[in-house]
Amino acid sequence: MAEAMSMDERADELERKKSEELDVLITKSSLYNMMDGELGPLGMGFGLTQKTGKHFLIGDDPRLPAMPAKPTLVDFFKYRTNGANHVIQSATHALKAGMSEKTILACLLHDIAVDMFIKSDHGYWAAAMIEPYVDEEVTWAIKAHQALRFFPDDSVGYEYPQMYIDHFGADYVPDDYIKRDYEQFRNHKWYMTARLITLHDIYSFDYTAKVSLDPFIDIIGRNFRQPEEGLGFDNSPAAHIWRTIRRPTKYL
Repeated sequence: MAEAMSMDERADELERKKSEELDVLITKSSLYNMMDGELGPLGMGFGLTQKTGKHFLIGDDPRLPAMPAKPTLVDFFKYRTNGANHVIQSATHALKAGMSEKTILACLLHDIAVDMFIKSDHGYWAAAMIEPYVDEEVTWAIKAHQALRFFPDDSVGYEYPQMYIDHFGADYVPDDYIKRDYEQFRNHKWYMTARLITLHDIYSFDYTAKVSLDPFIDIIGRNFRQPEEGLGFDNSPAAHIWRTIRRPTKYL
């Protein structure tokens, strides 16, 4: 039976068994369930608490690494990513090229939504996550990089990535909103900051590369406005996103 199961099915079965061993009920959001081609949340049926004798999870997920009461950006890197290898490689590339701290930070955070939250429209989500805490130029550049990466710029030697041809096919055409935003972004005063993100991006993902967040701790300290209350608890327009990342399986 186990041999006939796919890798995804085995992973789901392992997750189910782990969930059953917990003292709380774990639910999956509608968005998570849609990733499996289904609609609606999973595991939120009426009567489950009476049937199982367990309560729904309403706090931290015990399967995830515990976070400090007042988490910092570095804490989220440590406890809510699997190393963030790609963005650290990108930031390292920018650091070695002598880029400004603003550009290095933008490279470090450009795919933070992918690493912690969601892939779809990751540039827009990443910008929303960091907007209250960084310079406006950094936010704008991270948002804009999502569109710019699909369009070459010979002036800085940026070519359309071969990886995109491999992943999406040679005939792939970006969505209309991406093309529209590119036309707007290309004439913006901060265009080159966003373009530098695409230039220092790493399009051949090397997960074996040895990288560290350590060289960027001081850059984060000087350029990221860490709230005293901790990310997620400062009542900023982005606080709810960080709370969701901290507690992704919280029932409500």
